[in-house]
Amino acid sequence: MAEYTVRLADERGHLLEQVEQGGSESEIRDRFAAQGYLVYSVKPRGILAGEAGLPRRRKIKSEQFLIFNQQFLTLIHAGLPIIQALELLMKRQRNPYFRSVLQNVRDRVRGGELLSQAFEAQRAFPKVYTTTILAGEKSGNLEEVMGRYIAFQRLAVSFRKKLTASLVYPVLLVVMLVVMMTFLITYVVPQFAMLYKQLDTPLPGMTMLMLAIGTHAQQYAPYVALALIGGGFFLWRWMKSDKGSTYMDRVKLGIPLIGSIWLKYQVAIFSRMLSTLLSGGLPLVPALETSSESMQSRLISHGIDGATARVREGQALAKSLEAQKVFPEMSVEMIEVGESTGALPAMLNSVAEFYEEDVQTALATAMALIEPIILVVMGVVVAFVLISLYLPIFSLGAGAIH
Repeated sequence: MAEYTVRLADERGHLLEQVEQGGSESEIRDRFAAQGYLVYSVKPRGILAGEAGLPRRRKIKSEQFLIFNQQFLTLIHAGLPIIQALELLMKRQRNPYFRSVLQNVRDRVRGGELLSQAFEAQRAFPKVYTTTILAGEKSGNLEEVMGRYIAFQRLAVSFRKKLTASLVYPVLLVVMLVVMMTFLITYVVPQFAMLYKQLDTPLPGMTMLMLAIGTHAQQYAPYVALALIGGGFFLWRWMKSDKGSTYMDRVKLGIPLIGSIWLKYQVAIFSRMLSTLLSGGLPLVPALETSSESMQSRLISHGIDGATARVREGQALAKSLEAQKVFPEMSVEMIEVGESTGALPAMLNSVAEFYEEDVQTALATAMALIEPIILVVMGVVVAFVLISLYLPIFSLGAGAIH
């Protein structure tokens, strides 16, 4: 018999984790489900932990995943059995990887596993998705739960597209500035350096500075490129660590104007996700655990973990979040109202809508300020380079006239 790590919650929402022996994941899941526990996850330990018919962490595009869920829900609502619905969508799927994932899910469900368990085994789907499906299976209301998740996913995809569209123009301006400066310094400036060397004439200080920058940039460009690539790689690896990611989150939070937008965006995602899980019937503590694991920001994730520990001890969610000193005061007050009125999921949706709208407004304002600043910087830099290069020519022309 193999060993499995089991995470489950009792009827009070207390999260437990323990090691159990069993013949399969489904056997252990059924065993604890029969005892009244909400099984959060069952993962193999040791050698079996590496067994998977698919790559561990390949991502599926959000839009593609949203279309699949919409079609899947439509087929189930029409009365089609889950296995047949999976087979139909698998055959129509053009993405080879996604098709192989659905085939594995179908085979697992046909073998007796729960749908949530089959999706979780692929390690390619968000944790919030598999947990939502599990809550729907336990409550016997899978269609309604999936409908809520699809609404959540649709809003998230739409919001992310709007943010991306807002950032396209500033990013293009920055890229153009970098390309232009690289061309001027590595090609144009060395050409002027050769010209002035042949003329052998005294040069102004700003011209000598620009020629020195261009000459050294051309000479050391390969080494600088290697250093930047190596430094970028090690920075990327460090940011993947818990310490590095948390530090970078704090740096983002400290950036004027941008920091508050980033925080509000993360709070909106957390609120929408927690509302979806609670509306699906998941207890508060497991819902918080799932939200924490699904957050991209380590700083917010640690804040949710701290709040979860306090909620598990019996404290209110709003007070627990307030104690972390990460979440905005307005969000905490709104959540407190939702708790006191017994309408926490609805209030969390209101929090998400409030901050999503706030983020879009603040981002539009920020872009309206940043774009002119970038254009001004581009103009100043180009003007400085051109003046420093052509100033000696103007001086020579004036001397020739006199």
